[in-house]
Amino acid sequence: MERLLGAKLLLGPITATLAVLYTSSNSGTLPVMIAIACTVVAYFLPELLLHSKGEERSKTIALELADTLDQMTIAVEAGLGFDSAMARAAGNGKGPLGQELVRTLQDIQVGMSRMEAYEALAERAAVPDLRKFIRAIIQADKYGVAIADVLRTQAAEMRMKRRQRAEEKAMQIPVKVIFPLMLCILPVLFIVLLGPAVMDIMKAFSH
Repeated sequence: MERLLGAKLLLGPITATLAVLYTSSNSGTLPVMIAIACTVVAYFLPELLLHSKGEERSKTIALELADTLDQMTIAVEAGLGFDSAMARAAGNGKGPLGQELVRTLQDIQVGMSRMEAYEALAERAAVPDLRKFIRAIIQADKYGVAIADVLRTQAAEMRMKRRQRAEEKAMQIPVKVIFPLMLCILPVLFIVLLGPAVMDIMKAFSH
């Protein structure tokens, strides 16, 4: 938070000062609009970068969730408790999900209830799949359902969702390729194919 506020307090005034210098040497409405736009963008740039980083982190957690649940399922079926399985999965993982699991275990160790620690994990991560898994764990703990069954079911569902997301991205590739193809490749291709014919036509009409 300190770095974010410091960056906002530095970028905003510095950009505003440069904008004043720019507008003083360039008269007109356009320079003023450019200066105002640059100042606003510079002021909110740290928040935009932080939001982008958070989105990337959430996507990474969603991708890691299925493998982490598989590890926890194996550990629970081998006889470990849920907290020990979480600790083992956190120790094996090196991504943001492992870090969040470690923090959750630390929250439990310092006196926070398991339900509060799990809900805090879901709130920090802001991943719908993880939030759904946390709700399933809380309900299983409340009604006495076997944790291994919940983990196995959730892991299978997360693997299916990850496969579906991969298939959706693969289906979007042709649509994304169309625009670069139309803007970059097709004009050059038309120039190469039709250029000589156009030049011959121009020469024929010039005589």
